[in-house]
Amino acid sequence: MALTGRAVLLVLAGLVLVVAWPGWASFWLWALLSALLVALDVVLAPSPRRVRVERSPLPAVRLGEPRETELLVTNTGGRRVRGVLRDAWVPSAGARSSRHRLDLPAGERRRFTTVLVPNRRGDRLSDRVTLRCAGPLGLAARQRSAPVPGRLRVLPPFASRKHLPSRLARLRELDGRSSVQHRGQGTEFDSLREYVDGDDVRSIDWRASARRQAVVVRTWRPERDRRVLLVVDTSRTSAARLAGPGDPRDPAGVPAAVAVRLDAQIEAALLTAALAARAGDRVDLVAHDRRVRARVRGGTRGDLLPSLVEALAPLEPSLVEADWDAVATEVRTTARQRSLVVLLTALDSSVLDSGLLAVLEQLATRHTVVLAAVDDPALTRLARGRSDAEAVYTAAAAEAATAERDRTARLLARLGVEVVHADPEGLAPALADRYLALKAAGRL
Repeated sequence: MALTGRAVLLVLAGLVLVVAWPGWASFWLWALLSALLVALDVVLAPSPRRVRVERSPLPAVRLGEPRETELLVTNTGGRRVRGVLRDAWVPSAGARSSRHRLDLPAGERRRFTTVLVPNRRGDRLSDRVTLRCAGPLGLAARQRSAPVPGRLRVLPPFASRKHLPSRLARLRELDGRSSVQHRGQGTEFDSLREYVDGDDVRSIDWRASARRQAVVVRTWRPERDRRVLLVVDTSRTSAARLAGPGDPRDPAGVPAAVAVRLDAQIEAALLTAALAARAGDRVDLVAHDRRVRARVRGGTRGDLLPSLVEALAPLEPSLVEADWDAVATEVRTTARQRSLVVLLTALDSSVLDSGLLAVLEQLATRHTVVLAAVDDPALTRLARGRSDAEAVYTAAAAEAATAERDRTARLLARLGVEVVHADPEGLAPALADRYLALKAAGRL
């Protein structure tokens, strides 16, 4: 049972009776009369169990985009139903206009639409649908809450796709060059052409020159059909909050766009995968901490990106240490031939001490390894603080953290590991540029 505003007004109206005829008799008389009217209204109210509620299936939506969910409400009873319907969702689903006025004649059905604007990636679930059927007097209502299952799959926003056209243009320029002056390790033969001044004499094809009675040289093109393995670290370091909105570490109070490191890693993985697929390379992805959280085997160029987005959408950081030995085993199992292995994790000395350094050293002997890490924008802002003594000490700590990160990057570079680190918005294009540079140098 639920009381309405009219019941409150009815009780307050009794104050007039009490003032006109003071005494306990007047008070109890009006209280009894109000209770009887409310009870009568509850008895006469239609049963919410006579109302059937069904939910239409929900297609997936990108983070931040609106999606409408529909409820089909059918009155199976013989009385008209008036009241309120509430379609409850988890707060991160961003349900708007979730309350609907209900006026449903007997035997009829209506559709009610709730707009969802999710603010978190993953599966957003519905809670319950509450029906409140009011009585004929409007003093009280019969109420019932029942689960009506609903799931909205919220995909990564892939905001970094705005960088894809410019990188594809560079890829076409790289792939369409008429000649390469020197042969990089692993480049593929493209064609023969006549020798011009400035060509490397080591590229002369003497047999073809003898047949043509002219000096011709070999030209080379970047490799195709190479293997690219993306490894996304979902351990505790991926849960780091990177100067999100209202972050107390930000002295200027400037809000940031990315809140979790894992989201930036996903954006970088998607852009690199889309670019590599357009370049004709085979792309695999593994999300791992202590076990495999998601896996995508290289498919065709058309279905690779949808498969990646679907696999990465429900990923959440796990508050556990990463098992780097298991990651190395997974890499060796997935990439049996020489591949480009991109590890998206944190560039932190504590991560290296947990076993990552030895794993990277092993992988670098068999593969081209790139470690991509997200920098915390708060460090740059904190390093500029000079307003008081506390800000100066904070700036010194930020500078020390930055110096430690740079030392770690130099250590990895000496082991043959390519290191890419940038702020959350800049990591995806920086990783794509490094992929193009490695492809142009014939190092894939």
